[in-house]
Amino acid sequence: AAIQLGFPLLLRPSYVLGGRGMAIAYGKDRLHKYLNAAFESAPGQAVLVDKFLEDAFEVDVDAIGDGADCIIAGVMQHIEEAGVHSGDSSSVLPTYMIGEQHLAEIIAVTRLLARELRVIGMMNIQYAIAQGKLYVLEVNPRASRTVPYVAKSTGVPLVKIATQLMLGKTLKELGMTKDLSVPRYFVKTPVFPFIKFPGVDPKLSPEMRSTGEVMGSGEDFGTAFYKALLAAGLMLPGSGSILVSVNDFDKKGLLPIARQFAGLGFRLIATTGTATFLQDMGLEVESVLKTSEGRPNCVDLIKNAKIDLIINTPLGETSFKDGWAIRTAAIQHNIPCITTLSGASAAVEAVKAIRRGDMSVLSIQEVHRRT
Repeated sequence: AAIQLGFPLLLRPSYVLGGRGMAIAYGKDRLHKYLNAAFESAPGQAVLVDKFLEDAFEVDVDAIGDGADCIIAGVMQHIEEAGVHSGDSSSVLPTYMIGEQHLAEIIAVTRLLARELRVIGMMNIQYAIAQGKLYVLEVNPRASRTVPYVAKSTGVPLVKIATQLMLGKTLKELGMTKDLSVPRYFVKTPVFPFIKFPGVDPKLSPEMRSTGEVMGSGEDFGTAFYKALLAAGLMLPGSGSILVSVNDFDKKGLLPIARQFAGLGFRLIATTGTATFLQDMGLEVESVLKTSEGRPNCVDLIKNAKIDLIINTPLGETSFKDGWAIRTAAIQHNIPCITTLSGASAAVEAVKAIRRGDMSVLSIQEVHRRT
């Protein structure tokens, strides 16, 4: 299967929830290690081997059907790229980086699936967009964890409506004839328990690790994202020093993000390889050692309160110890640590919102009363 599909691969044990035991294999060694461990712990069980989509946007769609008609409750774009479990990914409603063509295709495919599956009640579909092509990842003819988020964002009691449909009502009878919309941006962000478990690596993966969710709303994406992070216990800095250390595949994508942070007046500090790349691209960056290269190093800077924000993107098992040291130190010293480039890009928008200083506080009831 690995030869047929090609690396990287997404590996998943059978019959698991929350992505338990899921992993991404970038080569044969990782694949063999995973399979040996999987079959030792569960002899006779199957392992799903699938192609992993790199550089893909993931989209969650909640819909309601009565067996014949279907309305779209919400199309949510994940802020983290595909490869992070949907329960661990922040998401935004409405979408902010998906073109009209893909949005129309997503809505059309959702209606088609709802009709063909004769869904009565709630339905959740997860899509991915990779290299301009739309993929259906999974279709769940049930309510998803996103339902409370979408219900609050739209102001529509989705569970009540879905229950009435399951008891025999139709969408038309309930006056539900148009897709739902939202009056502003709403961002859902997971809450993690890492602070309670010293030494645990906070990097995100296909295995779900969050223990709750919060939501922020605003007139623009940056404001909503900042509020959601604040509710989750992460206070982004409006200025200061950023430690950057990314894998080789992410260096090109890091460049526009680093430029924006530099333009906002942040001091850039990077580990050797990342610093060299950014310096070659014309940015002013201070170089610092990794923990494996000696002292003083990047972790010393974190411990000495010299860092205000960290961007660290791990890849497979490369530089595992160095990345682990940075991320665990960030947790211990309560420094925001972002482990995906898409998350870092969203953080730029949040910092811009902080700089504008136009934060307002509205209850959900007030938001929907205004519309």
